[in-house]
Amino acid sequence: MPQVMNGEDMRRAVHRISHEILETHRGAEGLVLVGIHTRGAHLAHWLAETLERFEGSPVPVGELDITSHRDDRDLRHPRRPKESHVPVAIRGSHVILVDDVLYTGRTVRAALDALAELGRADSTELAVLVDRGHRELPIRADYVGKNIPTSRDETVRVRLEVPDGENGVWLQRSEAA
Repeated sequence: MPQVMNGEDMRRAVHRISHEILETHRGAEGLVLVGIHTRGAHLAHWLAETLERFEGSPVPVGELDITSHRDDRDLRHPRRPKESHVPVAIRGSHVILVDDVLYTGRTVRAALDALAELGRADSTELAVLVDRGHRELPIRADYVGKNIPTSRDETVRVRLEVPDGENGVWLQRSEAA
């Protein structure tokens, strides 16, 4: 399985995304990062730590479970929902939704529905580590670590130090192919 990003590549991507966010918003004031369970939540924490190092002030981080908002619940292996938690009100905030891989856009659509239940932010943007293309919905990321063109019979595997013990991104050929 070919590795397309190593730990250093990922660190650089997180730093670049953090700088782009700070440039767009002219600082970190009013930002709230909300990561989509599971790896999006871990990436959101990594981005928040990086933003805090750059700006000197903490950025609130929330975690969002989208299980009940998915349009493919009956096609997926059932899983126990995790708890969504956002430590601050999102009303009046600039929310950066964070996920590891952007593919069809359906996960992001479900996340936007789940986020709307928490309140209405002043703005919502999307940050992803990998954009692999093949959109089925009109959704695009505002901040992208790396664009990786893939075929539909490939899977992008992201591993993070927390919870996986290592940082890296790999392309894997699907079993059906």
